[in-house]
Formats: sequence, structure tokens, C-alpha cells
Amino acid sequence: MDFLSDLFLGNAAVWGGGVAHSVLILSLAIAFGILLGKVKIAGISLGVTGILFVGIAFSHFGMLVNEHLLHFVKEFGLILFIYSIGLQVGPGFFASFRKGGLRLNQIAILVVLMGVLTTVALYFITGLPITTMVGIMSGAVTNTPGLGAAQQAYGDIAASGAALSASASSGVDIAMGYAVAYPLGVIGTILSIILLQYLLRVRTEKEEAEIMEEADTNAGTDRISVEITNQALEGTTIVSLHQLLLRDFVVSRICHQGGTPTLVDGNTILHVGDALLVVAAPADAEAVVALIGREVKMNWDDLSQDMISRRILITKPELNGKRLADLRIRSTCGVTITRVNRAGIDLLASGNLLLQLGDRVTVVGPELSVLQAEKHFGNSLKRLEHPNLLPIFIGIALGVVLGSISFMIPGIPQPVKLGLAGGPLIVAILIGRYGPAYKMVTYTTMSANLMLREVGISLFLACVGLGAGESFVPTVMNGGYLWILYGALITMVPLLLAGLVGRLCFKLNYFTLIGVLAGSSTNPPALAFASERTSTDAPSVGYATVYPLTMFLRVLAAQLLILLFA
Repeated sequence: MDFLSDLFLGNAAVWGGGVAHSVLILSLAIAFGILLGKVKIAGISLGVTGILFVGIAFSHFGMLVNEHLLHFVKEFGLILFIYSIGLQVGPGFFASFRKGGLRLNQIAILVVLMGVLTTVALYFITGLPITTMVGIMSGAVTNTPGLGAAQQAYGDIAASGAALSASASSGVDIAMGYAVAYPLGVIGTILSIILLQYLLRVRTEKEEAEIMEEADTNAGTDRISVEITNQALEGTTIVSLHQLLLRDFVVSRICHQGGTPTLVDGNTILHVGDALLVVAAPADAEAVVALIGREVKMNWDDLSQDMISRRILITKPELNGKRLADLRIRSTCGVTITRVNRAGIDLLASGNLLLQLGDRVTVVGPELSVLQAEKHFGNSLKRLEHPNLLPIFIGIALGVVLGSISFMIPGIPQPVKLGLAGGPLIVAILIGRYGPAYKMVTYTTMSANLMLREVGISLFLACVGLGAGESFVPTVMNGGYLWILYGALITMVPLLLAGLVGRLCFKLNYFTLIGVLAGSSTNPPALAFASERTSTDAPSVGYATVYPLTMFLRVLAAQLLILLFA
């Protein structure tokens, strides 16, 4: 029994100052927390947040961790989590503001803004400390980075020796508010999705049919067989055709009258009666056909028996960030590139497209030429599996520097910092988006990114729970149960109002809308629930479109509330 007591309650003489004991407790908290997170009640589980509650339980029963080690592991875990998210969403962050993505992000901004306003209103009505209210807000929207950002901001204020207001009792309140509000934060988002279906009288079959019709219209690329009937094109070249029709398209193959299909280059001469295999964006396909002639049906695979089409993986680092036109792949390898698949999306192989490590290019040509192209691009999956650690640690270092820079905002008495949450997030987004343009290899496999993220969030949540557990139960028993109600208001009021605006004003499809609402709450269980209601990927697309901006705003809002009112 003495051994077990020393093992779990910590004996400095046995454990050499507590480091080994701290590692043991952290590991057990994470392991049991993951098991708890897998338990489902009515189809809903805590997921990775189960670690937080196991950490609280461990701390409540006296299984404490070395304070300095706890602080370091918590901050480093947060950095790993935030940075891996930034690397993943970086390539699509700025693209999410274009076209329809702008409307979806406006809905997300509305959700965040109304959540902050609801939090401030409850702060003045209830008289609770702002630290507690910010913790409740972060838990209500299941936003762990917001929790980390708030704790970082509070720690910066306390470390600077600035006077804290009476409304700021302790940084531990932030974690307790988060833990109390989190479970209903998950459930509240799902309840909002269900309520909106009945309030808006949504017919799911009709909504799904509309999404599928729109998906067919906006697919990545179309392959069209076109016969040249426009007399004005007689004797012109492929280059001239692109100059006449200011649209994005690629001519893959040409079949002269009575001949067999061949590859084309910029100087290929066109004649009336020739057939072209064109790859174009769906929005441009009709205009391409109208200029060239008429669409015909041709089986290019049967006609082009000496040609094959193959997808090749780009795995050579020296190709990262290069323009497609600079490779001169037609003259060097004798093949034509028609499409580039990036993260599951087909992109048109235009000359100005910047290639990235991990892209899959579709090449067409004779088999020997395709084999030569494979050597040119790499096509080695094993090479991609090797982790690129340099951009990770360089980015983290730059993120910490950026997060440590203070800047003043009018009306806020203390300088604002992006902190260890905001700094790495911004740097990761910028590196993920612009790194390849500067020959920086930012590619990581999805499994590697997920591993980095899960390790980071697990360490962070375990430390938060272990730090807050001693006072958690007394707090809940002494009126903290009301925090659950406050969290439900912060969760559901913004979602319901934004859902009505999105449907009635922006005319959004229901499945896209609920994906946006799940992303606005940074709520993966809600996304899983929304995705189960449809066979389309509309909820996932809506979630991914607003997630990067929402994550950034949640982190910033949590810090600003602490700095303004603490």
C-alpha cells in the first residue's frame, strides 16, 4: 500500500523530485481520458475532452503533478495543437473568402460576435468573474485554443504586475468554467441543428437533391470531346486558341481527320474537322464548345491505344513551388499534364499553377514517356512519409516571436499579444499557404499532422484538468451548476439566430448551413452528427470553409475579453 501511495500520490524521495511521477500521472490521465472519450451516450461522446475530466478527477483525489513541469507541458502541447491546425488549413484559408465562401464566413463572424456579446451580457447580469465567463464561453463553443489563449493572456497580465480588477479572481476559473460548460456545448450545437430543421420546415430530401445538382455543376474539371467547325480556327495554333478564348482549359489530345490521336503542344496546327479532347472547368466548358464547334462523343481510350493516362505523385522537393509551365514537361518527357489533384480537389493544369509536394498530376502520353515523367516527378510514396521537421520547428520559433510582440488597441489599458496560441496559428497559416512559393516544403501526411495535433491537445487537456481539479467539485456544488445554463445560452442563442439569418437572408442550403454552424462552434461531434444526416459532403465543406477564420477569431476574442475586463 505504501508503494501504491508513493506511486500515485507522489513521493519526492522515491521519484527523484517528482518528474517521473508527473510523467506517470500525465500518461495515465491521457490513457484513461481517451477511453472515457470513446463512451457514447445517445450517440454522443466526449471525444478527446474526456482527458480533461479524467485530469480533474485525478487532481481531486490528490494525484498532483510538478507545477513547473505542468506549466511547460501545457504550453508546449497547446503550441503543437495550434500549429498543426494552422498547417492543415493554411492552403485553403485565403481561398475560403472567395465567391460563396465569403457569405459562409459572414455567418461564422456573426456567430462569434453574438457569442461574445452574450458572454459580456451574462458577465454584467450575473456578476461572475470575467475569467469564469471566458472559460464558460470557450467550453460552450468547444474551443480549446480559446481556453489556452485566455489562460495565456491572464498569465501575461499577472506576470507583468498589472493590477487585476475584482472581477478577475484566478486563472484556474477559466479552466473550471470550460470544463463545466463543455458537455452541453457539444449537445447544444446538435440541439440547435435539430431545432433549425423544425423551425425552418426543412425537407431533407429536397435539400440533398439541390446539393447534388449543384455539385454536378461545380465539379472540379470536365473532359469534353469537341469537333472544330469554326472556320476562323483553320490553320491556327493551340496558343492562338487560348488567346482567342480567355478561359482556363487544357487541350489533352487531337485527332486529325482520318488519323489517330496525338498529343499537342503550343504550336500544333488546327484544322476544321479535327477532334480535340479538352479539359476545362465546368463554368468554362460551354464557352469553349461554343467557340470551337460542337461537342461529339469519342472513345479516346480505344482510339489512343498507344497512349495511357496515369496519376503521378510529386515527391521531389526541388519541384515544390515551381510553376507548371517552367517544367516544360511536354518537350522534356513527351507527355501532357491535364489535371492536378490537391487534397482531393482537381485543379486545371494551367501554366501559372504552383506545384506542391504531395500533388497528383494526371499525365497523358505513350507508356515509355509516362515512365520517364514518373522519374521526373518522383512518384515515391515512401519519400512523402518522411517527416519534414524543419518548417515545423522554424514555424514554431517564428510563431512564439510573433506571439510575444505587444501592440496597443485603443481602449484597452494593457498591450495585446497574440500569445502562444495566436502567434503560432498565424505563422502556420502563412507558411502553409506561402511556404511552397519560397521553396519551403510544408507537406506532411494527414496521419502525421493528426498525430502531432492529437499529442498536443492531449497534453494540454491533461494539464488543464490536473491544474483545475482540486477546486472543481466545491465550485460546482457552490452554485457552479448555473454555469451550465449560461453555457447553453452562449451556445444556442447565436447558432439559432445565425441559422435563421443564413437561411432566410442568404438562402443557404440546410446541409451547408449546419456545417457552417458546426464550424462556427469549432465542434467536431456536431460535424459528425450533421454529416450522418446526408450522403453529400456539404456539411464538411461548410465546416472547412469557416473553420480557419473562426478559430482565429475565437482565440482573439478570448484574449480581448480578458484584457478588457480583467
